[in-house]
Amino acid sequence: MDFPKAFALLGPTASGKTGLALRLAERFPVEIVSLDSALVYKGMDIGTAKPSAAELAAVPHHLIDIVTPLQTYSAAEFAADCLRLCREIAARGRLPLIVGGTMMYFHALTGGLNDLPAADPAVRAQLQAEKAAHGLAALYRRLQAADPATAARLQPTDSQRIERALEVLMLTGRPLGEHLAVQTAYRLPLDLHTFALIPHERARLHDAIAARFQAMLDAGFVDEVRRLQGEYPALTGGHNSMRCVGYRQAWDYLAGACGYAEFAERGTAATRQLAKRQLTWLRKIPADTAADPYGAAGVFQTAYEALARHFGC
Repeated sequence: MDFPKAFALLGPTASGKTGLALRLAERFPVEIVSLDSALVYKGMDIGTAKPSAAELAAVPHHLIDIVTPLQTYSAAEFAADCLRLCREIAARGRLPLIVGGTMMYFHALTGGLNDLPAADPAVRAQLQAEKAAHGLAALYRRLQAADPATAARLQPTDSQRIERALEVLMLTGRPLGEHLAVQTAYRLPLDLHTFALIPHERARLHDAIAARFQAMLDAGFVDEVRRLQGEYPALTGGHNSMRCVGYRQAWDYLAGACGYAEFAERGTAATRQLAKRQLTWLRKIPADTAADPYGAAGVFQTAYEALARHFGC
């Protein structure tokens, strides 16, 4: 069976993925499928470095601005939507270009999904109440006792994943690792070429992250979060949208938890940590082509040639 061809452009935050994708779009008839868990949210433009209106208009983009900050969008939904879109784009005679750095989405797309239980509102409410009463550290200690292997993989501050691991344990009586171990065989129904941007000099990436976060602040990032709070009165810091890097720190700042300078440093540091996690994922996946976005070899030419070879154009 022939599967449609697609090209995935992956990289850590602030590594130049968007700019490179737009340059490729000037040479090839691509449509961009966003692989970014923050770009799905409407109204979250500055803090996500969302492509500008002109950039979105210049090239067809998909999976951007599809839910409100009050809603959720899962890795499973992404995988299904991405596969559908790639088939539709190929049927139009155009080239699917998957662009982003949400590696959990990429894993769901290429590796399939585990048969984990759906979120349970009652269990989540119980965990939220426990966290409010005793703190996240208590939840983490509980996970360490019940599922030490999963706890060892998670940061003690990763509230979302700690709560999810406990939720799975409470719903099934089995640790998360057991569910992950029995993942069924899966074959990706795409002929996918993976192109990874991996900076050789971490300092260059850190400089780019600091410059971009400052540019977000200058562009009115804090005002954007304040506007979202006004537009969505039910929005809380616990919503997935407000757990995105930068937004979590801005929420705390607006709540008076820290001063402006500390907020800016926290936001930059959190973005560096995100990039570190993304690079760990990227180094583990079997990328077909890898390039240094700051290298002398010319990342555009490398990507251009890889894309042309893959699609035969």
